[in-house]
Amino acid sequence: MKKIKVLQSILDCGVVAVLRGDSPEQVVEMAEQAIAGGVKIIEVTMTVPNALQAIERLSRVYNPEAPQDSDRFAVIGAGTVLEPVTARMAIMAGSQFVVSPALNEETIKMCNLYRVPVMPGVVTISDLLKGLELGADVMKLFPGNMFDPSIIKTLKGPVPQANLMPTGGVSVDNLGEWIAGGAVAVGIGSDLTSEALKTGDMTKIREKAAQYAEAYRQAKSR
Repeated sequence: MKKIKVLQSILDCGVVAVLRGDSPEQVVEMAEQAIAGGVKIIEVTMTVPNALQAIERLSRVYNPEAPQDSDRFAVIGAGTVLEPVTARMAIMAGSQFVVSPALNEETIKMCNLYRVPVMPGVVTISDLLKGLELGADVMKLFPGNMFDPSIIKTLKGPVPQANLMPTGGVSVDNLGEWIAGGAVAVGIGSDLTSEALKTGDMTKIREKAAQYAEAYRQAKSR
């Protein structure tokens, strides 16, 4: 049941913040700002030095089972997970979901073993079919900037049961097009954090997150 609740929270919130940084402390601060701005699904990439420390710290503070309007509600996951060993380490550190840049069969099996939602990266119909066969819950269309939003309908033509989440190339301006096209959620990375990292003002992440959260609300209301 916990897995179902986590998946539903991801779909309800609709925007996943993909966070990369130079240290666990920096990523925790990024996450806190994103959550305060209304983007409450946090993906800590394993490219962050000592990323598991950030996941552990955030998982102690935020609870995916809290009311969604609570300050303590957020879902913390791990991204850029390349193989099953890292997936298990992330789960043990408190990750509520796992995201991969590509489709790795053993990573999906590991996540299924622990009943944790897994989102493998896909590009082709063959990737989609393989992911579905393995029981992946949501497919990460990556890199999304290779396509325009119409690719969702194209892929879902022969595979309508696939749940797709584009990551890369999503902006505040085109988020509505991706959702209208059939994306169940979107992942955002550098567009959320680049200005804050450039200026050193982390509140810029909160401001940008609020724009994304509002863009998603508007897209779903259409």
